[in-house]
Amino acid sequence: MKPVPSTWKTETPSMGQHSPMSKRILTVEDDERIRTAVRLALEEEGWEVEEAASGEEALEAFSRMPSDVVLIDIMLPGMDGFEVCRSIRRLGDVPIIMVTARSDSHDVVAGLEAGADDYLRKPFDPKELSARIRALLRRIRPDESRPIHIQIDGLEVLPDAGVVRYAGEEVHLTRTEFRLLVDLAIHPDRVISREDLLERVWGYDYFGDARLVDVHVRRLRMKIEPDAANPRFVVTVRGMGYKFQT
Repeated sequence: MKPVPSTWKTETPSMGQHSPMSKRILTVEDDERIRTAVRLALEEEGWEVEEAASGEEALEAFSRMPSDVVLIDIMLPGMDGFEVCRSIRRLGDVPIIMVTARSDSHDVVAGLEAGADDYLRKPFDPKELSARIRALLRRIRPDESRPIHIQIDGLEVLPDAGVVRYAGEEVHLTRTEFRLLVDLAIHPDRVISREDLLERVWGYDYFGDARLVDVHVRRLRMKIEPDAANPRFVVTVRGMGYKFQT
């Protein structure tokens, strides 16, 4: 049985904390004790929570009513967390957090490559989980100081409209991929470090690692670059970070 993190409270949440506009979180975890602890912790924050004990249950629940954020444990019976992530990603750009008890870095990279926006290792503090969820739910706010239309060699980025096109065709990006592209594009030819991108795109002073940025850059290049192996727009500056090249 997977251990329940000692920092989680399991008391019944007080009444009146839910808001009609509260966000809906889908948590996919086969261990009932952990699933219940996560639900109670998130309900304390005012979020609505739907539980799923398997990948199949998760896909059924998401198809019935899409959630605002999905938490997926990697080790699930039957359909594993990677396949659940890929399946949900095909259905939309909902933020996804992969959760793992393993220390293997390959699992982390595989989860991000499957389409996750972030990951957490067990055991984790519920406050950290809440901070990650809030960061992923942030939307890019209009900013009068930034350009409303960026166009370079067939690539168009409209930051405030939430639209990206290449060669006239709209490109579907996840919310996190879009944030990453916008943050680079509004600072053309400026090198931005991985640490700065983590703070600006993911929204926290990061206690994690730069693989989040690297994997998302690879995913972004696959969607916007004519040749992802030889990027034209999002360029690596070795030892320093990334820049949007004009």
